[in-house]
Amino acid sequence: MLKIKKLNVSIEDKEILKNFNLNINEGEVHVIMGPNGVGKSTLSKVLIGDKNYKINDGKISYYNEDLLKLEVDERSRKGIFVAYQLPSEIEGVNNIDFLKSAIKARSDKQINLFKFANDIEKLSKDLKLKENMLYRNINAGFSGGEKKKNEILQMRLLKPKLVILDEIDSGLDVDSLRIVCDNVLEYIKENPKTSLIIITHYPRILEYIKPDYVHIMKNGCIVKTGDYSLALEIEKEGFEKISTNIIKENI
Repeated sequence: MLKIKKLNVSIEDKEILKNFNLNINEGEVHVIMGPNGVGKSTLSKVLIGDKNYKINDGKISYYNEDLLKLEVDERSRKGIFVAYQLPSEIEGVNNIDFLKSAIKARSDKQINLFKFANDIEKLSKDLKLKENMLYRNINAGFSGGEKKKNEILQMRLLKPKLVILDEIDSGLDVDSLRIVCDNVLEYIKENPKTSLIIITHYPRILEYIKPDYVHIMKNGCIVKTGDYSLALEIEKEGFEKISTNIIKENI
């Protein structure tokens, strides 16, 4: 599905990603972990097409198509979705109108309003979102947990093929984290070819969503890859000790 090869990215003349490599197949769950400032969120911005980031070198192919040649809206229509750590507030556009427009932009067919209303009602209940939030401006006045749930509502309605959760667990209490993870798992169950990239500092989210691969980032690239046990090792030892062990392994 996704192949990233020797990707080098900078912002404001500061190099962030350095010879970054990653391959993802359909139906896989990949976790990218690392301390602040190593380039985790930069990766999500590059994948969705944020123009603030300069691609200095490297390639990204998505279903054998050059992703870097596609605009943001084209990437979205081809099934790439990012749930952000800090979703934007958009005044003057309510959730319902936004979701209708987004779904319509991804399909040539007319929206079945009856089905749309039923889907919205069911998913709102699953996410424990208050009904009035659907008619409010996007994320305006929402709590941190409500914003994250709203991102997952968008994901489930838009039905992407590649889902990137950029620190979706940040700031969530235990109950909200469980609700968000349950909905992500339900979506993956309904769409088994969907692939998932989870970007996080902490392994807490992985208690709910078990990964196929865990990658550790340092200095803009992946320095170690393992399975779920690697995340548990990080929780126990911390990133600093993991980094020290990596250096020892390569001496």
